Amino acid sequence: MNVLNIILVVLLVISGLLTVALVLMHSGKGTGVSEMIASSIYNSGAGSGVLEKNLNRLTVITTVVFIACVIVMALTFPTGTMG
Repeated sequence: MNVLNIILVVLLVISGLLTVALVLMHSGKGTGVSEMIASSIYNSGAGSGVLEKNLNRLTVITTVVFIACVIVMALTFPTGTMG
C-alpha cells in the first residue's frame, strides 16, 4: 500500500465519522437521537439560522470529501493477489 492510499484511508475514516456526527446534529422532527443532540447544542434564541447554514455546509463538505475518497480509492487501491 503506497502513501496515497494510506492518506486516503485516514481521510476516509475521519470524513466518515465527521459526516455521521454532523448528520446526527441536524435538527429533526422532535424525536430521536438528532433531537437530543441538537437540543443540547443549539439555543432556541437568535442566530440558530446561521448555525444551521454552517452545519449544512460542513455536512456537504465532509460528504463530498468522503465520496471523493471512495472514488479515488476504488481507482487506485491495490487489488492484491490470490493463492
